[in-house]
Amino acid sequence: MENINFESLRKLMISNRTVRRFKGDAPVSKEILEKLVELTRYCPSGRNAQPLKYYMVNSEEQRNEVFPLLKWAGYFTDWDGPEENERPGAYLIQCLDTYYGENCLCDDGLQLEAITLGMHTLGLAGCIIKAFNHVKLAEVLGIDPRFSPRYVLAIGYPAEEVVIEDMDCDDDADFKYFRTPDGRHHVPKRPINTLLLD
Repeated sequence: MENINFESLRKLMISNRTVRRFKGDAPVSKEILEKLVELTRYCPSGRNAQPLKYYMVNSEEQRNEVFPLLKWAGYFTDWDGPEENERPGAYLIQCLDTYYGENCLCDDGLQLEAITLGMHTLGLAGCIIKAFNHVKLAEVLGIDPRFSPRYVLAIGYPAEEVVIEDMDCDDDADFKYFRTPDGRHHVPKRPINTLLLD
Protein backbone atom coordinates (compact mmCIF):
# COMPACT_ATOMS: atom_id res chain seq x y z
CA MET A 1 0.00 0.00 0.00
CA GLU A 2 1.28 3.45 -0.90
CA ASN A 3 2.51 5.41 2.12
CA ILE A 4 0.38 8.52 2.69
CA ASN A 5 1.86 11.23 4.87
CA PHE A 6 -0.47 12.33 7.68
CA GLU A 7 0.76 15.92 7.63
CA SER A 8 0.05 16.16 3.88
CA LEU A 9 -3.50 14.95 4.51
CA ARG A 10 -3.88 17.46 7.36
CA LYS A 11 -2.73 20.34 5.14
CA LEU A 12 -5.12 19.23 2.40
CA MET A 13 -8.01 19.22 4.91
CA ILE A 14 -7.07 22.68 6.21
CA SER A 15 -6.85 24.20 2.73
CA ASN A 16 -10.04 22.55 1.43
CA ARG A 17 -12.36 25.45 2.24
CA THR A 18 -15.84 26.44 1.10
CA VAL A 19 -15.76 29.16 -1.56
CA ARG A 20 -18.71 31.24 -2.76
CA ARG A 21 -17.02 33.46 -5.35
CA PHE A 22 -15.47 31.97 -8.47
CA LYS A 23 -13.71 32.93 -11.69
CA GLY A 24 -16.89 33.21 -13.73
CA ASP A 25 -15.16 32.93 -17.10
CA ALA A 26 -13.78 29.45 -16.34
CA PRO A 27 -16.29 26.63 -16.94
CA VAL A 28 -15.66 23.15 -15.56
CA SER A 29 -15.75 20.30 -18.09
CA LYS A 30 -17.93 17.20 -17.87
CA GLU A 31 -14.74 15.13 -17.95
CA ILE A 32 -13.62 16.74 -14.68
CA LEU A 33 -17.07 16.29 -13.14
CA GLU A 34 -17.01 12.60 -14.07
CA LYS A 35 -13.57 12.21 -12.46
CA LEU A 36 -14.88 13.77 -9.26
CA VAL A 37 -17.98 11.58 -9.13
CA GLU A 38 -15.82 8.52 -9.78
CA LEU A 39 -14.15 9.14 -6.39
CA THR A 40 -17.45 8.36 -4.65
CA ARG A 41 -17.21 4.74 -5.77
CA TYR A 42 -14.51 4.23 -3.14
CA CYS A 43 -16.36 5.78 -0.20
CA PRO A 44 -17.85 3.66 2.59
CA SER A 45 -21.60 3.20 2.19
CA GLY A 46 -24.24 2.34 4.77
CA ARG A 47 -25.47 -1.22 4.01
CA ASN A 48 -23.23 -0.88 0.93
CA ALA A 49 -26.38 0.19 -0.92
CA GLN A 50 -24.58 3.05 -2.72
CA PRO A 51 -27.88 4.91 -3.29
CA LEU A 52 -26.53 8.31 -4.33
CA LYS A 53 -26.42 9.49 -7.95
CA TYR A 54 -25.25 12.77 -9.50
CA TYR A 55 -26.71 15.07 -12.12
CA MET A 56 -24.02 17.10 -13.90
CA VAL A 57 -24.68 20.74 -14.83
CA ASN A 58 -22.03 22.60 -16.79
CA SER A 59 -23.71 24.23 -19.79
CA GLU A 60 -24.19 27.97 -19.47
CA GLU A 61 -27.94 27.62 -20.06
CA GLN A 62 -28.44 25.11 -17.26
CA ARG A 63 -26.12 26.99 -14.89
CA ASN A 64 -28.24 30.10 -15.39
CA GLU A 65 -31.38 28.09 -14.61
CA VAL A 66 -29.94 26.59 -11.44
CA PHE A 67 -28.37 29.72 -9.94
CA PRO A 68 -31.55 31.59 -8.89
CA LEU A 69 -32.84 28.49 -7.11
CA LEU A 70 -29.98 28.52 -4.58
CA LYS A 71 -29.49 30.24 -1.22
CA TRP A 72 -25.83 31.05 -0.82
CA ALA A 73 -24.89 32.23 2.67
CA GLY A 74 -27.37 32.35 5.52
CA TYR A 75 -25.19 34.58 7.68
CA PHE A 76 -24.83 37.19 4.91
CA THR A 77 -28.38 38.50 5.02
CA ASP A 78 -27.65 41.36 2.62
CA TRP A 79 -25.89 39.19 0.01
CA ASP A 80 -27.82 37.26 -2.66
CA GLY A 81 -24.85 35.25 -3.87
CA PRO A 82 -21.99 35.75 -6.29
CA GLU A 83 -22.14 38.41 -8.98
CA GLU A 84 -22.62 37.27 -12.57
CA ASN A 85 -18.86 37.26 -13.22
CA GLU A 86 -18.23 35.28 -9.99
CA ARG A 87 -20.61 32.38 -10.48
CA PRO A 88 -19.56 28.71 -10.50
CA GLY A 89 -18.45 26.92 -13.64
CA ALA A 90 -20.52 23.81 -12.87
CA TYR A 91 -22.82 22.11 -10.39
CA LEU A 92 -23.21 18.54 -9.22
CA ILE A 93 -26.69 17.71 -7.94
CA GLN A 94 -26.45 14.91 -5.40
CA CYS A 95 -29.63 12.80 -5.55
CA LEU A 96 -30.92 9.90 -3.49
CA ASP A 97 -32.10 7.00 -5.63
CA THR A 98 -35.27 6.17 -3.70
CA TYR A 99 -35.41 2.71 -5.27
CA TYR A 100 -32.86 1.75 -2.60
CA GLY A 101 -34.71 3.41 0.29
CA GLU A 102 -35.51 6.80 1.79
CA ASN A 103 -32.35 7.09 3.90
CA CYS A 104 -28.79 7.29 2.62
CA LEU A 105 -27.43 7.03 6.19
CA CYS A 106 -23.97 8.66 6.28
CA ASP A 107 -23.23 8.40 2.56
CA ASP A 108 -24.04 11.99 1.55
CA GLY A 109 -21.43 13.69 3.74
CA LEU A 110 -18.75 11.10 3.03
CA GLN A 111 -19.16 11.50 -0.71
CA LEU A 112 -19.26 15.30 -0.61
CA GLU A 113 -16.01 15.33 1.36
CA ALA A 114 -14.38 12.99 -1.15
CA ILE A 115 -15.50 15.17 -4.06
CA THR A 116 -14.39 18.46 -2.48
CA LEU A 117 -10.97 17.01 -1.59
CA GLY A 118 -10.64 15.82 -5.18
CA MET A 119 -11.68 19.25 -6.42
CA HIS A 120 -9.03 20.91 -4.30
CA THR A 121 -6.26 18.74 -5.80
CA LEU A 122 -7.38 19.99 -9.24
CA GLY A 123 -7.28 23.68 -8.26
CA LEU A 124 -11.05 23.85 -7.86
CA ALA A 125 -13.20 24.86 -4.92
CA GLY A 126 -16.87 24.68 -4.12
CA CYS A 127 -19.83 25.32 -1.91
CA ILE A 128 -22.10 22.57 -0.59
CA ILE A 129 -25.64 23.97 -0.67
CA LYS A 130 -28.56 22.46 1.23
CA ALA A 131 -30.91 25.48 0.97
CA PHE A 132 -32.44 25.39 -2.51
CA ASN A 133 -35.80 25.02 -4.22
CA HIS A 134 -35.92 21.22 -4.50
CA VAL A 135 -39.13 21.04 -6.51
CA LYS A 136 -38.17 23.71 -9.04
CA LEU A 137 -34.65 22.33 -9.44
CA ALA A 138 -35.96 18.87 -10.32
CA GLU A 139 -38.46 20.45 -12.71
CA VAL A 140 -35.92 22.69 -14.46
CA LEU A 141 -33.40 19.88 -14.94
CA GLY A 142 -36.00 17.21 -15.74
CA ILE A 143 -34.86 14.94 -12.89
CA ASP A 144 -37.00 11.80 -12.61
CA PRO A 145 -39.05 11.73 -9.35
CA ARG A 146 -37.25 8.51 -8.41
CA PHE A 147 -34.16 10.66 -7.74
CA SER A 148 -34.56 13.06 -4.82
CA PRO A 149 -32.13 16.03 -4.82
CA ARG A 150 -30.28 16.30 -1.49
CA TYR A 151 -27.45 18.77 -2.05
CA VAL A 152 -26.20 21.07 -4.77
CA LEU A 153 -22.42 21.30 -5.01
CA ALA A 154 -21.29 24.50 -6.74
CA ILE A 155 -17.89 24.02 -8.39
CA GLY A 156 -15.42 26.43 -9.92
CA TYR A 157 -12.02 28.05 -9.81
CA PRO A 158 -11.82 30.12 -6.60
CA ALA A 159 -11.83 33.91 -6.67
CA GLU A 160 -11.68 34.54 -2.93
CA GLU A 161 -9.39 33.76 -0.02
CA VAL A 162 -10.69 31.80 2.96
CA VAL A 163 -9.02 31.99 6.38
CA ILE A 164 -9.53 29.69 9.37
CA GLU A 165 -9.87 31.42 12.74
CA ASP A 166 -9.54 29.70 16.12
CA MET A 167 -12.72 30.07 18.16
CA ASP A 168 -12.79 30.76 21.87
CA CYS A 169 -13.36 27.77 24.11
CA ASP A 170 -16.52 29.31 25.55
CA ASP A 171 -19.74 27.40 24.74
CA ASP A 172 -21.28 30.71 23.62
CA ALA A 173 -18.42 31.62 21.27
CA ASP A 174 -19.55 33.03 17.92
CA PHE A 175 -19.29 30.37 15.19
CA LYS A 176 -20.66 32.45 12.30
CA TYR A 177 -18.41 32.90 9.30
CA PHE A 178 -17.75 36.51 8.25
CA ARG A 179 -16.02 38.70 5.68
CA THR A 180 -13.59 41.48 6.46
CA PRO A 181 -13.47 44.74 4.43
CA ASP A 182 -10.58 43.35 2.37
CA GLY A 183 -12.96 40.68 1.02
CA ARG A 184 -11.39 37.75 2.86
CA HIS A 185 -13.79 35.10 4.12
CA HIS A 186 -13.15 33.99 7.72
CA VAL A 187 -14.33 30.69 9.20
CA PRO A 188 -14.14 30.12 12.98
CA LYS A 189 -13.23 26.58 14.06
CA ARG A 190 -13.45 25.09 17.52
CA PRO A 191 -10.08 24.22 19.14
CA ILE A 192 -9.17 20.54 19.66
CA ASN A 193 -9.56 20.66 23.45
CA THR A 194 -13.29 21.46 23.02
CA LEU A 195 -13.84 18.43 20.76
CA LEU A 196 -12.62 15.78 23.20
CA LEU A 197 -14.78 14.56 26.06
CA ASP A 198 -13.10 13.29 29.23
